[in-house]
Amino acid sequence: MVGNTIDFTEERAPCGRIVHGLRYQEDDDAGLFIDEATYACGCRRIRHEFHDGSVRVSAVRHDGTVLPDEHSGEHEV
Repeated sequence: MVGNTIDFTEERAPCGRIVHGLRYQEDDDAGLFIDEATYACGCRRIRHEFHDGSVRVSAVRHDGTVLPDEHSGEHEV
């Protein structure tokens, strides 16, 4: 897997502020996708999409508050 780092502007951080930052993305072309954003305010958001179609998103605000993880079970019947 090869990763890419991308600058972004005017995106809503987990704290609610609209700020710029850096996004790191990796894709293995077989279903695994990783998207990690680090915001100028200090917040972070991590999104993993797994081979089975499930998704996990976690976020940490700049003050250290860990926001509840989000899970997607849409692939399950």
